[in-house]
Amino acid sequence: MLTSLWDHGMQPVQWGAAVTASLVAAAIDVRTHRIPNMLTGLVLLLGLIWSCGVAGWGGLGDGVCGVFVTGLPFFVLWVMRAGGAGDAKMMGALGAWLGVRNGAVALLAVALAGGVVSLGYAIARRQLRSALRNVAVVMGATVMLLITGRRIAGKRELIPSIQSLEAFPYGIAIFLGTSLAAVGVLWWRSTAR
Repeated sequence: MLTSLWDHGMQPVQWGAAVTASLVAAAIDVRTHRIPNMLTGLVLLLGLIWSCGVAGWGGLGDGVCGVFVTGLPFFVLWVMRAGGAGDAKMMGALGAWLGVRNGAVALLAVALAGGVVSLGYAIARRQLRSALRNVAVVMGATVMLLITGRRIAGKRELIPSIQSLEAFPYGIAIFLGTSLAAVGVLWWRSTAR
């Protein structure tokens, strides 16, 4: 009996579903600047069903843990007013498909893609200085929250205001990062045999 979403031979299907879902989310996000709950809820539900179907109860557990691994950092950004709720829900939903190991790879790739796309977007909009200031504010607030060890909700007043910038649809970064992670993991697994 398989116990994780890393241990089965259907990785291309698993990653294909994650990439397709992130592409749909990116297309909607570009048009509406939102990732709808209907999409994230459906991706989450289907991901958990998939997880259980391919790897049993262990797979379901891996999928649920994947939700937290991929979604929690984006939830924290949303709480700190530095990210969107739809982005957090979409990342969590992708984690249901990917599990912990693949989800961690996707999380890192999405963060990398988000940084590159954000930087390019800020340069194109002539907002680089404000964008870099905002990054410093978010990093400082994160350190403050980690050091104090208190509830995040009680610390909102300690976070300096973030300068208003024209936000780019982060669904683009989610799609690019998920695609990059899929190619990397599938290539690595094919060469490691």
